[in-house]
Amino acid sequence: MTQNAAPIRVLVVDDDAMVLTGIRGILQAAEDIEVVGTASSGEEALEKVALHFPDVVLMDIRMPGIGGIEAIERLVNSVRPPKVVSLTSFDTDDYLFRALEAGAAGYLLKDVAPVALAESIRKVHIGEPILSPRSMQQLISKVTTGQDRRQQREATELLADLTAKELEIAVLVAQGLSNQEIADSIFMSTATVKTHLNRINIKLDTSNRVHIAVIVERARMGNVGATGQQR
Repeated sequence: MTQNAAPIRVLVVDDDAMVLTGIRGILQAAEDIEVVGTASSGEEALEKVALHFPDVVLMDIRMPGIGGIEAIERLVNSVRPPKVVSLTSFDTDDYLFRALEAGAAGYLLKDVAPVALAESIRKVHIGEPILSPRSMQQLISKVTTGQDRRQQREATELLADLTAKELEIAVLVAQGLSNQEIADSIFMSTATVKTHLNRINIKLDTSNRVHIAVIVERARMGNVGATGQQR
């Protein structure tokens, strides 16, 4: 962390006190991350976010009362939405898809290594994905299986509103590339890639990279190369 940079403010949400203590201890070792609070339920998480305005929320999925999925959906639609990362013990496509569909910016298992946890928070804070290409493809396959011609047509019409450069970037997102990898592959700065991604999200009415990838795959353009031609 540079001398003038503010730490990344994190709220940790889990109904297991030992998990909260463990994650707080891990993150306190990172100089550029500050744990501003913890919560043990979805209801408490909403209250603590309104009180502390964290940059990133680590959200457990299965909790009594308001569960993690509903809490994620409420938070990402709030006035000052934080980036929310789903933190769970369950490595299943259903939980993964539901969390991302609700608006989570990433998905982590609770056995993630301490260094990887801190790095994931840094990535999501700057808009980078924290979902492996394999997981991305699993999700896309789940969503697009059994799609009809109407869905394909709607996806194609949405992509028609993109410029050539925006379409190129959308296709690379569908291939699981990070902002830095996209920037390197098309000789562009990461800041410019982020600007294009913001425009893509506005035009497609999407909220994250997974939704962009799903639209690309529904239009059956996942194998389109940088030139816009089928491989």
